[in-house]
Amino acid sequence: MTIALLSAWDKTGIVDLAKALAAKNIGILSSGGTAKVLRDAGIPVKDISEYTGFPEMMDGRIKTLHPKVHGGLLGRRGIDDAVMKEYGIEGIDILCVNLYPFEEMSKKNLPLNELIEFVDIGGPAMIRAAAKNFENVAVIVDPDDYEMVAEAAGGNGFTYEQKITLAAKAFARTAAYDAVISNYLNSIGSDFPTICTLQFASGRRLRYGENPHQKAAVYGTSGIAGQIALQGKEMSYNNYLDIHAAVSLCRELPAPATVIVKHNNPCGVALGRTQLESYLKAKDVDPVSAYGSVIAMNSPVGKDVAKEICSTFVEVLIAPCFMDEAREIIRKKENMRLLLLPPEVPADELRTIDGGVLVQRMQIHEERWEVVSKRAPTTEEVTALKLAWKVVKHAKSNAIIYANATETVGLGVGQMSRVDAAKIAVMKAAEFGRTMKGTVIASDAFLPFADTLEVAVAAGATALIQPGGSIRDAEVIAKADELGAAVVFTGTRYFRH
Repeated sequence: MTIALLSAWDKTGIVDLAKALAAKNIGILSSGGTAKVLRDAGIPVKDISEYTGFPEMMDGRIKTLHPKVHGGLLGRRGIDDAVMKEYGIEGIDILCVNLYPFEEMSKKNLPLNELIEFVDIGGPAMIRAAAKNFENVAVIVDPDDYEMVAEAAGGNGFTYEQKITLAAKAFARTAAYDAVISNYLNSIGSDFPTICTLQFASGRRLRYGENPHQKAAVYGTSGIAGQIALQGKEMSYNNYLDIHAAVSLCRELPAPATVIVKHNNPCGVALGRTQLESYLKAKDVDPVSAYGSVIAMNSPVGKDVAKEICSTFVEVLIAPCFMDEAREIIRKKENMRLLLLPPEVPADELRTIDGGVLVQRMQIHEERWEVVSKRAPTTEEVTALKLAWKVVKHAKSNAIIYANATETVGLGVGQMSRVDAAKIAVMKAAEFGRTMKGTVIASDAFLPFADTLEVAVAAGATALIQPGGSIRDAEVIAKADELGAAVVFTGTRYFRH
């Protein structure tokens, strides 16, 4: 007789699965709460304790840790039959287990002596045993697989490919489970674990990496990493990077706003009374760079926006939703990738280096703005400073951003010299007939000299926002007072390398 062992903390779907198995004359072993749920549903169940001859003990810590259970999972059919018969071990053909919710409970700030009781021992042990013996045992750890299990049990059984796929998923689950426990315990008394173990699911091969000769994949099931294009060509490595950059900034802006990104840097950012207005203003900042760009919007895309976007070449468009008429228009641009803007997934920032990984916590930081010049910024300048400051946070260093109250006007990013960044922004603006008159500037780090301010004021800027903290702050402030410019210090630096 085929035997299935069912032990699930999350009972979702377990009754339907057990009914399907019982209907095919498959014997069911179970324990504790799962056995009770199945009995209450009228499904015949044999308790693990009845099968092993040992009761559950130590407040449920020991239920399935027994040779008759693990022998049934590990026994090789045709090899271990004699020893299994000698010790009364029945072969267990199907194992369905999900684990104590340590991940969920670890977020509830429980005392360690309470939290430790949510470390599952018997579950992972059974899962690993069954997965090791996958040729003889089908191991299920995901309720999403119950339907497939019911079909296999009711038909010709599991294929070899199904069993090895289930085993791989099982080992991934126990690895992730142990990683969460390890990271938690190794983080006690520290901001970061002394040993960090990470796991990302749903690996998908990309066409190539940053360049065609490099291989790449994306992992993740939520946020930007989990997004699959609604239409268009396959997403690329660079697409994901640029989308992340665009969305990270766009989420900080009031709607309707548009962020245009090229090579991981904003090249046009604007607010508007409508989504169309914000897009047109953002594109006009640098229409050359906007060609072949990635665009993020934070309000619905309608027909008017879709027409404008489709009049040029855009690699990716991401927004909260797309109106039906907009989808019809965009569908004609078969290669343009279209994505839905997902909820934010806060996480530490990871970057690989030779031999290891850098981890950075991206927590919200409270800034303390202080007017340090004789002249305080006007209300309109304050609005412009807020926009410029948000944009400069997301630009590669060294960065100088010129902006007015509703849009960026000139962007100088990724320069070794801060004064060069200021000059490049002016040059780019002039190239497209844009004036810096009445703009403000933001600098991601302090100005080491007054020369950057002089360049900006000469171009027409009237106010500056920067972290402060240079040994020459007094010189910069004195120059601002001489030039009549307002200066605000934030006390916070935003380098991006």
